[in-house]
This record gives sequence, structure tokens and C-alpha cells, in this order.
Amino acid sequence: MTIDPIRLEVLKNAFDTIADEMALMLMRTAQSPIVRDSMDFSTAICDREGQTLAQGLTTPIHLGSFHDAMRFLITRYGDDIHPGDVFIGNDPYAAAGQHLPDIYVVEPIFDAATAALIGWATTVAHHADVGGIVPGSNALSANEIYQEGLRLPFLKLFERGRINQAIWDIIALNVRVPDQVTGDLNAQRAACLAGARGYRDLFARYGAEAMHRYIEALHDYAERLTRAEIARIPDGTWHFTDHIDGLGESPEPVVFQVALTIDGDRVIADWTGTSPQVRGGINTPLPFTKAGVYAALRSVMQADIPNCHGFTRAIEVRAPLGTVVNSVHPAPTGARGITGYRVIDCMFGALAQVLPDRVTADGTGGSTIPTFGGWHDGAPFVFAETFMGTWGAARGHDGQEGVPHLGANQSNVPIEMIEANYPLRILRYGIVPDTGGAGRHRGGNALTRVYQLLAERCVFSLRSDKRAFPPHGLDGGEPGSGPVNLINPGVGERVLPVLVTEAIELVRNDVFFHITPSGGGYGDPLERDPARVLEDVRAEKVSVARAREKHGVVISTGPLAVDGPATHDLRSRLLAERMTPVR
Repeated sequence: MTIDPIRLEVLKNAFDTIADEMALMLMRTAQSPIVRDSMDFSTAICDREGQTLAQGLTTPIHLGSFHDAMRFLITRYGDDIHPGDVFIGNDPYAAAGQHLPDIYVVEPIFDAATAALIGWATTVAHHADVGGIVPGSNALSANEIYQEGLRLPFLKLFERGRINQAIWDIIALNVRVPDQVTGDLNAQRAACLAGARGYRDLFARYGAEAMHRYIEALHDYAERLTRAEIARIPDGTWHFTDHIDGLGESPEPVVFQVALTIDGDRVIADWTGTSPQVRGGINTPLPFTKAGVYAALRSVMQADIPNCHGFTRAIEVRAPLGTVVNSVHPAPTGARGITGYRVIDCMFGALAQVLPDRVTADGTGGSTIPTFGGWHDGAPFVFAETFMGTWGAARGHDGQEGVPHLGANQSNVPIEMIEANYPLRILRYGIVPDTGGAGRHRGGNALTRVYQLLAERCVFSLRSDKRAFPPHGLDGGEPGSGPVNLINPGVGERVLPVLVTEAIELVRNDVFFHITPSGGGYGDPLERDPARVLEDVRAEKVSVARAREKHGVVISTGPLAVDGPATHDLRSRLLAERMTPVR
């Protein structure tokens, strides 16, 4: 069959549209804030082999692992896959899951005319709770996965259209907020139904034979574009080392080492030298590491490459078994997200050596996850959010503030939604001046959020990072600042480690004060345009003192000769002039 490039582009966009419709359906029908507001979920359409065809505009670090999960499912069930079946699974070792709160709900799609399996509608969502030793199930203190919550191999949530009530009952009994969890599972199923409908309509319009040929052509096209992009990068091997600070009050750094090899039109990311898996919930199975590598490489490619499985064919990921980037049973994985983010950061450190125009300096390093869980007004509550922050600077622009990490296209929960639905008050939320790494281009400033508990008591847990190893700069740019984690700031305050491994009990009116890490700078700070420094001072992102200290720029606040009435507005009276640099 001759492949019509116009039709191929039409189908590519049709697949993308279906995946995005699934994402919107899931977001609008979800019950928990971590899915509905933080958007910690992903959707994809897969072909009959379980290979991704299109991804919804959600979380990249989820999406690269769909293929591995589908291989588990298809291998497990073989011919026992029928119309009306809906599958559920979450276990990292028995379903190629990522961590237990991330639950897959997937549905096979059958051709209406021939009843043949033609594809899969797939979703994964981070659920508010799946049991375990801490509310929210992101247990940094867990020593083995058995402590982290409910484990599900791929099971039939619906079988030939009939609900498997036993599975629903088991889930509801084992989680702290069953209404939210079952509500989000129903939202995932609704998204699958929408995806299956749209995908089936394409087969009805173009015919099964043509669709399968165009699907394979799409994979081949993505592979060709990817290999062409890689071939334009100089051959060689680039090394980079990054870290996670470590667990608890006496942290031991967790080391990430990558050797990134460009060999003609293929890439090898080798993680030999990375720390062994640890007795704490930051280990990650290999599919999640692969997803991080894919996301980092996809972000530096300039061609409009389809987000399908064909893109990954030119990329090999090597990770020694039993390390934090390729953990083995029974290693806990509850807070594995921080490891996936560090995989991307480490990849960027290597890519900066060969593609400096296409990467940023180091940023926040992923999300902070504060979790509050307890009882209020006779009902259980669990609040967790993926609190995102800041990027490092790039060769051509300053770092951005109020943006998610590259690996997770997620959002901070609006204050109004938190206060309306949970016994929490947000006392402060905003940008922290003078925190971004100085440079020719400035790193993004840190963000702060301050939570006050209104319930009688709750259990609190926390995942953050980058205090011992703050975000690095590039090309002479200075590092950003690290995080601040305080309980009841002021006299008698308690300073928390970045990765809290003990359950902390808060009582009414206790306050958790948090500042995220900021972004690293890019280039020599003394080369920053004084006019840009002046803009920063006017915007209250940089103080007058820091402008002088870091950039050699003196800000004068004396009166100005102006046409028209004099003004006493400080912002209109600021002048900037360059000092003689002293090195």
C-alpha cells in the first residue's frame, strides 16, 4: 500500500486529539485534587501490540512506561482479552507499574466490524491514597514494598462488560479516602470509553487494513525523524553526576551517574555507577527510568516527532539491576518520582556538554510533595499536592517561575480549592526574591507556600530535595538556592530534612513553611545587561543590594528630571548604572 503523507499527518493528529480528549475527560470527572487540580495523570492510545500511538498533554515521565506495562498485560492474558474487559494494575514488579499510587486503568479496543483487537485506550493516575503506613502512600520510611499499600497485578476490573465487584470492594476497604479513589477510577474508565470510541471511529472510516499499515508507518516515520536528529549531534560520550540529598536526619547522598553516548543515529544512556537501591521509598523500576531518558531526549529534538513508540527505537537505556534506577523486589518505590526527576536532570547535565543551546541550568528538581492526612468533622481526609516551582536559566533567556518540571506537566492546586475542601489554610503563596542563581541570564526565583492545619491533628509527611546539592548553574552561572522546610517557624521552630522518614504529628494551628529550590544561572553574572537588572528590581525579583553584589549594578533612587509632574513612585525613579567589575 502506498502511504499518503497527508493522510499520515491527518491520522497522527487524530490520534493526538483522541489522547487529549481522554485527558480532558479524566481531569473534568476526577474527584481528588491531585488528579483534578495537580493533573498528576496521563492518557495514551496504543496499537494492538501495546505500542504507544499518541500521548495526552499531561505527564511525560508517566508516558514512556506505557509500552512496558502493556507488554506485561498482554503477556499475562494472551487470548483471554475480550470486548467489555477493563484492566487495572499498579504493582511495579507484577504490572510494570511505577509506584503503588499510580494505578493503570486500560481497555482493549475491538473493531466493530470484525471483532478483532485493534488497540488499547490507556490511563494512569496518581491516586490520593492506596493504604500503607502513611496517608497518601508516598512512604519514604518504607523498607519494603509490602509497607506501601495495596498491590495489584493486572486484574479485570470489568469482565465482558460485567463489573468485578470484589476488586472494587477490596480497594475501597484498603484506602483512607475510598470515595476519591473509586471516583478517580471511574474517571479513568470514562476516559478509556471516550478513547475507544474515537479510535474505533477511525477504523470504521478508513478500514482496518489501511489503519494498521498507517500505524506502522507512523512508528517508522517517528524513528526516521529521531535517527536524523541524533545523527546531527557529534558522536562521543558525555558523563554527568547528580545526586539526591539522602533520606532522613542523617542523609547519605544517592549518586546518579550517566554516560550518554551518541553513536551515529542511536543513543545509549548507561547508568552504571549509580547508587544501589536503598531502604527507603525512592527506588524506581526500569520503565520509569526509561521514561525519564525519553523525556529528556525528546525535549532537545527540534523536529516535530510524533509522540509514539517509534521514537524510542533509536534509544537504549542500560541500568544495572538492583540500583535506584532499576530496583528489584521488594524495594519500596512510593516516592520514586524524585528519582525520575533526577534522571532527567542528570541527562540535561550530560546534554549541556554537547547541546548547550538546547538545555537549561538546573531547576527545582521536581515537585515537593507535602501530605496531610487525618480525620476532620467525622470524616477522613488526605491532601497531597505536587508543588512545582522553577526552571534554571538558558543561554537565551532567564529561568521561569511558577512552572512544572519538564518531566511532569502538572499544576499547583489553587488556594481556593484547598481551603474549600480541606481543613487547611494557606497563609502565604508567592515568589521569593533574591533566590535565583545569578548569571548573564538569571535563574528563576524560588516559590513559597505556607500551610496551617485547622483540624485537631493530622499525620504529615514530606518529599523535597536539593539542600546539600543545590541547583547548578551553567557556563559560569551561579547555583540556585536550596529548599527551606520548617514546622512553626520562629522561636522553637523545627527544621525538617528534605526527605522525611518519620511520621510527623501536627496539631491544630501548626504551620508548615516551605520554600522550593530555585533555578541556576547561565553565564557570567557581571555580563548581565544593567537594563535587565533594573527590570528585576522594579519587579521585586532582585533587591538593590543583590543587584550591586552579584551584577555590579548600582541602582540609584534619587530624584529624576522628568517632563511633567514629579513623582514619588520608587519604581519610576530607579536608575541603573554599571560599576567597574571587580573580579
